[in-house]
Amino acid sequence: MRCPYCYNKDVVFGQKQIEEDEVLDFLKKRVGLLDGVSFTGGEATLYKSLIPFSEKIKKMGFDIKLDTNGINFDVIKKMIEQKLVDYIALDFKAPPEKFEKITKNKHFDKYEKTLNFLIDSDVEFEVRTTVHTGLLDEDDINEIIKILHKKGYKGTYYLQNFFETNKETIGNIGPQKRKLDTSKLLDLIPLEFRNF
Repeated sequence: MRCPYCYNKDVVFGQKQIEEDEVLDFLKKRVGLLDGVSFTGGEATLYKSLIPFSEKIKKMGFDIKLDTNGINFDVIKKMIEQKLVDYIALDFKAPPEKFEKITKNKHFDKYEKTLNFLIDSDVEFEVRTTVHTGLLDEDDINEIIKILHKKGYKGTYYLQNFFETNKETIGNIGPQKRKLDTSKLLDLIPLEFRNF
């Protein structure tokens, strides 16, 4: 995906890489000091070695959190089945009609397959959306809320306000011109606001 608000350009475009052994050596020194490891992105499930790498990390006693855009269903399913992930943060990037515009990816169906699977699973997970009001408005967020409600999502839906950093984003979108009006959001499911 190429979400315009993403500030991890170097990761998304493969410009910054750390060798697996370097990470494992670091973690060996942190056993007993750290509880877990987060896989984030870009998209961590695109790495072919994610499952064997996760096995090594679990053997060291660490919990694993996966931040994912959800379009790589098979990897996510395997990680859950093999008990290689303890918590998943699933990004709901945009409602179906805006999904391709926001993500530059036309596979909402793949995302939805993962969402449905997680709702039916017993793995602990959250659904979250990064909000930049130049891209998503209150109607878009309400559409996502309706979808989650209809699917029977029981967790809290986290709305993350776009956080402007000194890093350049993929889409060079700049700051928001207005804040999301949270009073216009539906109360069909629990909402929590981050960085608002």
